[in-house]
Amino acid sequence: MSAIGRAIWFIESHFASDISLEEIAEAAGLSRFHLSRVFGLVTGRSISVYIRGRRLSGAARSLADGSSNILAVALEAGYGSHEAFTRAFREQFGVTPETVRKQGHLRNIELTEPLRMDDTRLLKLDPPRFEDSPPLLLAGLAETYAYGRTEGIPSLWQRFNAHFSNIPGQKGNVAYGVCSQSDGEAGTFRYMAAAEIDDTAALPTGFTTIKLPKQRYAVFLHRGHISAIATTAHHIFGTWLPEAGLQHGETPDLIERYDDRFDPHSGMGVVEIWVPIKS
Repeated sequence: MSAIGRAIWFIESHFASDISLEEIAEAAGLSRFHLSRVFGLVTGRSISVYIRGRRLSGAARSLADGSSNILAVALEAGYGSHEAFTRAFREQFGVTPETVRKQGHLRNIELTEPLRMDDTRLLKLDPPRFEDSPPLLLAGLAETYAYGRTEGIPSLWQRFNAHFSNIPGQKGNVAYGVCSQSDGEAGTFRYMAAAEIDDTAALPTGFTTIKLPKQRYAVFLHRGHISAIATTAHHIFGTWLPEAGLQHGETPDLIERYDDRFDPHSGMGVVEIWVPIKS
């Protein structure tokens, strides 16, 4: 079972009681920092959001089954008052606990079901090569996305590709997708469609820059359609990295490198995934 699979197993076994990030990290065999970052990348949600969703989903089932004491359900779900529970319940489902109890069904709300614990186990991943990269100065368009809500990334690339090959100071003909500023608690990360440049002058309106340090990378190959690249990344972070006994270099989360082996029109080809590794 992968490290994230172990974390999910532990959460599913204990979420009804108070559990700490330290306990989950110990069960997964990861540091707190690495678990918080990787869990969101692999599952599309933060640990706290997942636990809250699982607890509130259990509460919703109890209410739909006819539980008459909302405060008792609230306490069982980990909330200290009727008011706090109602507020969290409405934020999660868009309806109040009273509404669910009265209607006696869950057809109009979306429950948080248990995550599949090891859906990358059948993925065949070639061993990586290791590269020592010099500092990189990249420029492009960037947006912040929520884990699991990345449908805006293709549009970001469409806007960026209108400038590609004509960016002032652009070096070479390679495009980069940079994931950075991952926030496990907020459940967000920063994604940038970019090209390498040698000068920040006269960049197009809306462009931003990022300077990546000299560091060592493990370089993996994603083959096939770009829509499945998340599965490859999930396997790298959830299985390969913990099993390899290596530490993530922290900045950036990863780099997608698009060269002439990738066809941006069809979305097919080979994409390199560069993961920074601590020396």
